[in-house]
Amino acid sequence: MKYKNLGVIGGMGPKATSVFFEKIIENTDANKDQDHINMIILNHATLPDRTTAIFENTGEVFLEHIKEDIRLLEMAGVDNIAIPCNTAHYFYDDIKNMTDINIINMIEETAKDVYNKYGEKSKVGILGTKGTINSGIYEKACDKYNIKLLVPSESVQDQTMKIIYDNVKGGLTEDASKLESLIMDFIEEENCKCVIIACTELSSINLSAEVKKYCIDAMEILINRSIELSGKNLKK
Repeated sequence: MKYKNLGVIGGMGPKATSVFFEKIIENTDANKDQDHINMIILNHATLPDRTTAIFENTGEVFLEHIKEDIRLLEMAGVDNIAIPCNTAHYFYDDIKNMTDINIINMIEETAKDVYNKYGEKSKVGILGTKGTINSGIYEKACDKYNIKLLVPSESVQDQTMKIIYDNVKGGLTEDASKLESLIMDFIEEENCKCVIIACTELSSINLSAEVKKYCIDAMEILINRSIELSGKNLKK
């Protein structure tokens, strides 16, 4: 079987990209170096902030930078592209139109996974950047599968942004208990079946096993799909 090369447009943020790479390795069924996936990772840390691009309507600047990354990955001969950033998927159609290379749609794959696990009319929560939440990309994907998506209150959104920008991106001590509390409020107070972790910075925080069982982590979905599309098997 011919295995396929994976391209990654990363740096959004760098820590999330490093976690994505580590988890690709950890979750690939491999016994030696040669069993792993060939990857080209672009840690493009200077890409404009995605939430800012959405709110200030400056997406064209962001897309110009992405276009450079796409050209590099085309020259490298990758077969699939993963973008471990939920908010960047607001521009998915524009990016997709730049190339014939398959770009894995993390939002679509995540909504499909929620549907497969919990079925139609499931009530699920979501935590992510203000850009991801307000853009409606997850609501659109969930509507396709007739899933009821409960977005965070303004207070919860503010707390989530502090965790993402101050703790993870800002390099402060990561306190998993704050994130776990937000997740469990969706489960216990709002009667949600699960919570979509829709920010790769949040994905880099180690949650307890008890809380993690209520989560659908979009980055984990992207990791698994990237492994499968590369022709490799997931580690059991």
